[in-house]
Amino acid sequence: MKALIIDNEEKIRNGLIKQLERFCPNIKSIHFATGVSSGLIELQRLQPDIVFLDVEMDDGTGFDLVKQLSSINFQLVFITAHDKYAVNAFKMSAIDFLLKPIDPEELIACVSKAQKNIQSKSIEAQYKNLQESLGTMAFAERKMILKDSESIYVIKLADIIYCMADGPYTTFYLQGNQKITISKNLKEYEDLLESLGFARPHRSYLINIRRITRFDKADGGMLIMENNQQIPVSVRKKKKLWKC
Repeated sequence: MKALIIDNEEKIRNGLIKQLERFCPNIKSIHFATGVSSGLIELQRLQPDIVFLDVEMDDGTGFDLVKQLSSINFQLVFITAHDKYAVNAFKMSAIDFLLKPIDPEELIACVSKAQKNIQSKSIEAQYKNLQESLGTMAFAERKMILKDSESIYVIKLADIIYCMADGPYTTFYLQGNQKITISKNLKEYEDLLESLGFARPHRSYLINIRRITRFDKADGGMLIMENNQQIPVSVRKKKKLWKC
């Protein structure tokens, strides 16, 4: 694979080059650019397989660079400091990212995943969804991307009724009786969605509070969702839930 690093920080750039050389032998050539303008030139010249793109650079952002591309035919990995807003947007869009300082194990996993997905045509849909996540669109139109072993799903957050934990898996129950099971645990989706009108009334459930129809006080408390599913409410979660 051919890699291109687009980052204005020389220390980060050189460190990533050394890590790729040491830990990722499947990357045969490594090149770099220092900003949006030089990055666009190198993308056209090199036609890389994987691009490590900094979010904040001197002459613009990584998002500015991607907006100028007519198509995205490489594996895109954003590099960012820990910014929860941007990180959540990446997760919701299923776009790969690495946090600075870059951890070698995360880098190895990221490159391995990129190699497997090198022929994937999903990156443009993922980036479009990323732009929406970073924008100011109304909740009813906001979307996220879910991936299982066979498909990529673009779903509206408003269509999620609730999510249920099943060991290391999470099942999404959507409007229209659709059900999607993803191999990530419920805690990850709680962190992602808790600021967007979702709450965890019980260790096994994450619910869209807009989809609650009523609260039954009997038997300790039970939420009734729009699809008539009954969701238990744990004692310690009750006060927090009604603050949502």
